[in-house]
Order: sequence, then structure tokens, then C-alpha cells
Amino acid sequence: MEIKKTSAHVLFLLCLLFLAMSAARAQSDPLPSWNAGEAKENIVKFVSAVTKVGGPDYVPPPERIAVFDNDGTLWSEHPASVETRFVLDQIQAHRPRVIKAKSRILPAALRNDVDTVLEAGELAFVELTMAAHVDRTTDEFDKVVKDWLATAKHPYFRRPYTDCTYQPMLELMSYLRANGFRTFIVSGGGADFMRCFSEPLYGVPPEQVIGSVIKLRFEQRDGTPVLVRMPKINFVDNKAGKPVGIFEHIGRRPIAAFGNSDGDLEMLQWVTSGPGARLGLIVHHDDAEREFAYDRSSRVGKLDRALAEAKTRKWTIVSMKNDWNKIFSFSPPY
Repeated sequence: MEIKKTSAHVLFLLCLLFLAMSAARAQSDPLPSWNAGEAKENIVKFVSAVTKVGGPDYVPPPERIAVFDNDGTLWSEHPASVETRFVLDQIQAHRPRVIKAKSRILPAALRNDVDTVLEAGELAFVELTMAAHVDRTTDEFDKVVKDWLATAKHPYFRRPYTDCTYQPMLELMSYLRANGFRTFIVSGGGADFMRCFSEPLYGVPPEQVIGSVIKLRFEQRDGTPVLVRMPKINFVDNKAGKPVGIFEHIGRRPIAAFGNSDGDLEMLQWVTSGPGARLGLIVHHDDAEREFAYDRSSRVGKLDRALAEAKTRKWTIVSMKNDWNKIFSFSPPY
């Protein structure tokens, strides 16, 4: 009888030990949504190398800067970017206000013709954005965006757009910050738009968001100083504009860059061509079941030149299908 009791006690202790070890492993893995493989290994090796004091690749904390594209890299951008849906909804909601605006794709926007809007290109879209919000103050615009995000939902996932962030990328940003990195968002989208949600959604404060901007003017409205949005483009932060925007905003060359499309090519080239340890990473949308599959022929988030160049420049290509065991914090409808 005593032997049986002892054996049961030992078995119980072994079970407790196993559970404790499993919990410890889970806590020690900063990237639980990433499957074991080359992509995850490259990230961990890079972070270990640049944070090892005295090591050949050590980078002081002030120089540990990582830049992330937003659409398609941090959250879903198909079938149209979140900002595209926002602008089109605003055009519909304020037709009398925008009807005389100067935009060659305004008629298509008034028809809610997403295809024509997407085909018109980024400059035409910036024009449309200005038409929707000209003469608004920055505070008014901030409220409009936050109110819209509070109710708008993704047409496929039927969840708030703010739920459609990529869990593995959120873990990656947190992992980098835990190791002394500053994380910046660098996107072709509107800086003012992204700053409305970047901190609660990504942990990135508004001053660390770099994006396309329109001109502002200072004026007094009813005795209150305000900044007012003007119908003039100040800077388009896409393609070759991205490294320019980074340097003008930060004043340093980052050591890591994360993107998903040809719009991120020049950013990846510039960041990874610097001295010392560098990390360039491309999120490849190849999971048609859990999200969307697109690359070379896509109208949104086209990935062609950057995908070809990734091999010669030794950038890490992340397969959403194979490298991520989870895409969102929720289970998509299949």
C-alpha cells in the first residue's frame, strides 16, 4: 500500500513539473504565434546579436530603430485598405460638402466605385482624401477617424478593422521594444489617420508615425488657435519617399525594416544597406484560407520587385501560411 502511495505521489510531482516546464517555455517564447523555422530564427538571432554587449554586432539602444509599413504588414489591406474605405465612407456621408472638390476620381468615389479609385493611383487618392476633409481642424479630423473606427467593420472578417491586426507582428513589435528598440510606422497612408490609433493598437506613439501628409495652416476660430487641413499635398511617403521621410523624421538610419509590398522596396534597400547587422523582412500573403493570397499581380499591396530582390539581398520572407500558427487574435470565418 505504501509503495502505491509513493508511486502516485511521484507521478503527481512529475505532472506538476511538466506543467511548470510547459508554462516556463510558453513565457520564455516572445513570439508564440510564430512557428519554428528560418523566419523566427532570423529574428531571434538578429535581436540577440545586436543586444549582446561586447559582441561584434552590438548596437547601442539609441541606434536600435525598427521601421514597419502599416497596410498589409501590421493589419489587413484587402480587398481595399482601411483608409480607402474610410475616405469613401466620408465622401458618401458628406456629399454636399465635397461635390465641388477638385479631384478627377471624385465621380467614382461618389458612386462608391472602389475599383476605379484603386486603379487611379496614390496621388489621385491623396486628392480624394483632401476633398473629404479640407478645412477640417486637426482635432475635428481626429474625432472623425476615431468615431468611424468605433463602428466600421471589415467586409470579409465582419470584425472591427482594429481587430484585423496581425498577432505575430504585434508580438514582434513588443519583442523588439522589450530589447531596447524604438518602433516606428512608415506608411504611404496618411500620418494624421494612423496617429489616431497607432498607440492603442500598436503601442507606437503618434510622434513615431511617418506617413503621407497634407499642408496645414494656423488660424484662430472663435478665439481658439487651431491647425486646419489644406487641399495641398505636402509629402507622399511611399516607395522612394519612405527613406526620405525616415531620415527627415528620425535623423538616423534604422537597423531593421518590415514591409510587404513593392511600396516598401526602397525602404528595405536603404535600411539593410547600412553597416553592421541588419534585418529586412517581407510579409508574404500566401494564405488564402485564413486571410488572402496575393503578390505579383495584385492591385493592392503588389509584391513583385521586392520579392525577387529579397533573395539576392538575403531579406527574410515570411510565409503567412507556413510561418504563422495564428494570424489574428480571432478565428476568421472560413
